[in-house]
Amino acid sequence: MMFSGTLWALSSVLAVSGNMVVPPQAAVHLGYATYQGVVDRAANITNFLGIRYAAAPVGPLRFTRPHPPPSVPGLTPAITQPDRCFQAGSGKSTLSNPLRDLHEAGDGLVGEDDDATALVGESEDCLFLNVHVPGDFFKAQSLPVVVWIHGGGYLAGGAAGDNGADLVKVSKHGVVAVVIQYRLGLFGFLSGKEVKEGGALNAGLLDQEFALKWVQAHIAKFGGDPKKVTIWGESAGAGSVLQQVIARDGQTSPPLFRGAIASSTFLPSQYVYDEPIPQGLYDAVVARTSCAGEDMYTLSCIRSKDAATLQAANTALNSAGFFGTFVFVPVIDGEFIVRRPSESLKMGRVNARALLAVTNTNEGLGFVDAATTSSISPADYTFLLFPKFGKDVAERAGALYKGRSVTGAESGAARIQGEAIFICPSYFFAEAFKTRTGFTSAYAVPPASHGDDIAYYFISHGPPRFTHPSFTTSFSESFLSFVVSQEPNIKISAPGGNNITPRWPKFAGEERFAGQEMVFNRTVAGEPDIRAVGTDKGLAERCRFWESVGAFTGQ
Repeated sequence: MMFSGTLWALSSVLAVSGNMVVPPQAAVHLGYATYQGVVDRAANITNFLGIRYAAAPVGPLRFTRPHPPPSVPGLTPAITQPDRCFQAGSGKSTLSNPLRDLHEAGDGLVGEDDDATALVGESEDCLFLNVHVPGDFFKAQSLPVVVWIHGGGYLAGGAAGDNGADLVKVSKHGVVAVVIQYRLGLFGFLSGKEVKEGGALNAGLLDQEFALKWVQAHIAKFGGDPKKVTIWGESAGAGSVLQQVIARDGQTSPPLFRGAIASSTFLPSQYVYDEPIPQGLYDAVVARTSCAGEDMYTLSCIRSKDAATLQAANTALNSAGFFGTFVFVPVIDGEFIVRRPSESLKMGRVNARALLAVTNTNEGLGFVDAATTSSISPADYTFLLFPKFGKDVAERAGALYKGRSVTGAESGAARIQGEAIFICPSYFFAEAFKTRTGFTSAYAVPPASHGDDIAYYFISHGPPRFTHPSFTTSFSESFLSFVVSQEPNIKISAPGGNNITPRWPKFAGEERFAGQEMVFNRTVAGEPDIRAVGTDKGLAERCRFWESVGAFTGQ
């Protein structure tokens, strides 16, 4: 199952040969270290790969907030992709959700044993970022900056999978791109009262914030303007964008970015850190690491374990989850995330001034097991998906989705998964910007499943499904136009070029979760079909339902 189209297209080393040169001027002094980049003459881009932005989160720093990086003398080559943070896979359980057991009875989540050997290129020491600068590197450009946060369900992905140089190319060399990594899975999102008392909740989100502070402190040295930063992500990366936008009750000071782009906003159930489910997951980690005992300080014991032991628990517990879901995700910690995300958005507690929210029409297709969901009703699937749902709430959801199958083979499950977890959260997000500057769009080229949009802006991934040059230019440049000016109508292409997107209205209107948005589709004849439309009324109604049951979904 693919939960992010960005995860596996890795390139481990950028070769220094042919068009790749390392000129002396491509050295940046950061105070704690000096990094030497490499110029790609063919692309006219200078790449800095594997810049350390925080200390290695190992030993006593495991499960704590990120710390400043150590000082390194001399010149450090920045020509090799960093190791990814430890990875895990999504849930495999098809007709049961073990998290419901934790919620209802406090029973432990055991999981199956997995190979504890880490894949090559994975490490706990992974807090690095890449910077991609237009041209043969000079520092006086003061360009807009895009910070990319990778997806992967908060348990997979890395900087090497998303080539930030692609964003520079699509922008016509008009932006500086930064691609960050953050702790994942158990290592980044272990919760429970013990972590609250002796560590840091939402460590992976704190890593992202720390990287954004690094950008504010250092991006001018790379030719970027720290006052013109836009954060962008896809899937869990877009979910991360949402988390950063509502962080610290929407009052982060000083501001870390001016705009936000969310591609397929991922918003799974997000519980208070010591509720039965996150606390039960902590207890499961304690059990799997042999740290249980009446007189044992369990968090210290977990910290003392080798990384392979923790990675074995990480992979096993994530695999034990319900099919297409992710076990270790952000929580409400009372400090960084102070309340349920949908509540913060409804209150307008947001950090950014402008938003572009984009979804794919059939987001849920890759997250359901059609072989099993075809045999259950929409109500039964919803009951499985959300552990806090009672039968009555599940029946209400089921009535809304009766007969709304995406493929005819999953009894509405894909529609439920797609709208509840991705599409409606994007509307929650957009609604918070109706009084600011907000734009929304839908990628609708069939099958328009999760991740289908990525190849248009990360062009290294290979050709997208629909390769018409006007469509490709119009869709991809909408994102980078927003980065440059916070306005997709100010096109980076010259007038009369391939960008044929019509006037893009702001997402406005009195009805909740409804407004004008841009749809990117193709005709039967294979021509671009790009036009502004009003939000589907049935979808808006279903999103209002999901907002109304947010206390049960944990959103």
